Amino acid sequence: MEKNPILMSALSLDSDIPLYTQLVSIVKRNISAGTLATGDLLPSEAELCKTFDISRSTVRQAIGALEAEGLVVRKQGRGTFVAEPKVRRRTENVYSFTSEISSMGLQPSSTLIEFAVITPTPDIIKVLELSGEESKVYRFTRIRHVNGEPLILETSFYPQYIYPKLTRELLQTHSFYSLLYEVGIVPANAIDSYEAVPMNRKESELLNCKPGSCGFFVQRRTFTENGMCYEFTQSLMRADRMKLDVYLHKDGVSFTRSVDKKEE
Repeated sequence: MEKNPILMSALSLDSDIPLYTQLVSIVKRNISAGTLATGDLLPSEAELCKTFDISRSTVRQAIGALEAEGLVVRKQGRGTFVAEPKVRRRTENVYSFTSEISSMGLQPSSTLIEFAVITPTPDIIKVLELSGEESKVYRFTRIRHVNGEPLILETSFYPQYIYPKLTRELLQTHSFYSLLYEVGIVPANAIDSYEAVPMNRKESELLNCKPGSCGFFVQRRTFTENGMCYEFTQSLMRADRMKLDVYLHKDGVSFTRSVDKKEE
């Protein structure tokens, strides 16, 4: 029996890129290259664990991320298969930073500068549609880097109950979206609002640009299929490097974001 092409690749244990991200990239490369066709069966969790010497948790994070992008489908009792192109989800409006930047052929990374469990303000309670004053919320602030350059200053709020065991250490080594996929929380839609703003001195220092530089201030609410709002994020993006393309068509409006690559 011919060996699955995924099992002929290797992970780098010395890389700063998380192992599950490396595994996601291997599967994507094989799909793009055509060595994995629509309907092909992926190796089992046990095979992946044995071949790459990784844990089941790592494998499940990778498969969850691929499934969320619509690249694979899991069939109960049969395994995980490459999805048909027509069911691969568009991700212009619902995405994780890691997936969005990786899809551009660029290298994403993050620096966590704050992690806290807080009692939410009335505004956050309203935005996340929380019930009860006893609710706790994760608040964390990260600098998002693309190819090592700081481009986005991001503060996110999540209800603690959706993933009670989150720690600072876990957040520094995993994509939070991949952890949420593991417990069944998958984005279905999101609402963004954009505003052009000048950056203050602290923001400019963190994003390595001049004070007063223009930025995009973006507020996002993300929802699951059943309408639960589980994420509120405020992001400040460098407008000198980020570009927004808006598409008007007969079925509505869509947009994409891109990062302008520096000329060497």
